[in-house]
Amino acid sequence: MRDYLEVAVEAAKLGGDVLKRYYGQKKTIEYKGEIDIVTEVDRRSEKLIVDHLASRFPGHSILAEEGTHKVQQSEFKWVIDPLDGTTNYAHDYPFFGVSVALERDSEVILGVVYHPVFEELFVAEKANGAYLNGRKIGVSKVDRLRQSLLSTGFPYDVEDDSSEALRHFENFIHAAQAVRRDGSAALDLCYLAMGRFDGFWELRLKPWDTAAGALIVTEAGGQVTDFSGNGYSIYQDQIMASNGLIHGQMQKVLDLCHVKSTLEQ
Repeated sequence: MRDYLEVAVEAAKLGGDVLKRYYGQKKTIEYKGEIDIVTEVDRRSEKLIVDHLASRFPGHSILAEEGTHKVQQSEFKWVIDPLDGTTNYAHDYPFFGVSVALERDSEVILGVVYHPVFEELFVAEKANGAYLNGRKIGVSKVDRLRQSLLSTGFPYDVEDDSSEALRHFENFIHAAQAVRRDGSAALDLCYLAMGRFDGFWELRLKPWDTAAGALIVTEAGGQVTDFSGNGYSIYQDQIMASNGLIHGQMQKVLDLCHVKSTLEQ
């Protein structure tokens, strides 16, 4: 594990250094969808990360956002987001990072998220706690949703099917102290793990968006499930995370949409 963690940190910092080097400069932007973008920096970061991991662990599988899908006969798989928060990055909004996670037999056992602008390195190993720049971190002690600061994001297809996402957002606006929407699920989860946020929810995320962050939350003492409170997998499309104390309260708010939809039918 120590070797895996060391190499994961090296890889995340290599990617982060690329993001930092080109931050604030003019970027070439391509569109994967109407509002889903990718820059040349995403791809440069991914190549450096993948090359570094592959050179150290050539027998491992790799799944990365910008197209590197290397399938091997291995119990290990690296799950990589070379630039989580691409839209922010393209607009020089300093909330973005690199996410690197390692699965063993489909269970995430290691997660690293690096915020290069603030030089914040979040790390977690299964059953070994979560850390920020070497200091152990833990979730908040807020136990009332009304006093909680939450974070969320909207899926890229929000315009096509906006009702559910916007209903959740509206319901939480009324139920919590405040809600933030900053555009990087990986960092949202890390901020939850260190107590800056108290809860997080989102729809239709990809494995690389949450693989590292979800482990960091659980290792910091938090709770991560789907909207119904069931066990979470990075390959499903619902995530609800919290400090554990407000988890049931968040679930009740998310249930409001289901109840409303049932009544409308």
